[in-house]
Amino acid sequence: MKLLTYKTKDTEPRLGFLHNNLIIDMEDFGEISNFPLPIDMLDLIDLGFEIIEEITEMIKETREIDFEQIGYSLDEVEILAPIQRPRKNIIGIGLNYTEHVAESARTLDTTGKLPQKPIIFSKPPTTVTGTNTNILLNPKLTQQLDWEVELAVVIGEYGKYVPKESALDYVFGYTVINDISARDCRREGQWIVSKGQDTFAPMGPYLVTKDEIPNPHNLNLSLKVNGVEKQNSNTQFMLFNIHDLIEDLSTVFTLEPGDIIATGTPAGVGAGRSPQEWMWDGDVVEATVEGIGTIVNTVKEIQ
Repeated sequence: MKLLTYKTKDTEPRLGFLHNNLIIDMEDFGEISNFPLPIDMLDLIDLGFEIIEEITEMIKETREIDFEQIGYSLDEVEILAPIQRPRKNIIGIGLNYTEHVAESARTLDTTGKLPQKPIIFSKPPTTVTGTNTNILLNPKLTQQLDWEVELAVVIGEYGKYVPKESALDYVFGYTVINDISARDCRREGQWIVSKGQDTFAPMGPYLVTKDEIPNPHNLNLSLKVNGVEKQNSNTQFMLFNIHDLIEDLSTVFTLEPGDIIATGTPAGVGAGRSPQEWMWDGDVVEATVEGIGTIVNTVKEIQ
């Protein structure tokens, strides 16, 4: 199921799902099905993955004419980030594709050695923005604004000391994140200023439930800047896959419903190119993950 957070000119943000090219309001669908459903993505996740199975069955029992009465066409809505305000920082994973390790070593202050354990950083909730919004470039802070397309994992169950073999049981679904990075803002090896500025985590357009992506380790992911392809790879080339990440992270801290893990980016970032390339005011960046969709954002310089 493709879930989304959306709004119309007449509504506040609401929860919906995509059905036959219509956006179906989740609360309205619950009303016609005599089954109360939430209006917020986090509230839905809190109900556990079993709620998706129940909704799927209700969809099968609903007439198309009923969907048409509570649905919107895509051009009638504004698609927002699936989780507009995460409860906690987004968990980022650095240097998780072998070729990206190599390109980072050439141009940044990384060693070039393959990490023996996942490299973990975080991005504050205020970094989140949706598709068709601006990425804010503050020239007083950075002259090296960079892109990173990533598959993001959304957690659906509390997990502590999760074994690899059951890691995907704790996943609710997947989305796309562009891990925007200001390469000249790292401080003594710390990444939070580089990664944590407002709007530095465009996300969406959908949260796709895990039943629609049976193998998250074979998804193409790509990124374009102004229509020119910069990144093109596949999640099979992760150094630490999702099983590894959930096992490791849940050993460090408890994973909770709604937590978001950005699983790392492949080669092709601006810092790794020769000559290096950065994003500037007016640039349009498109980040795509197979089976989920594309997020499109425009860089806007602020003073």
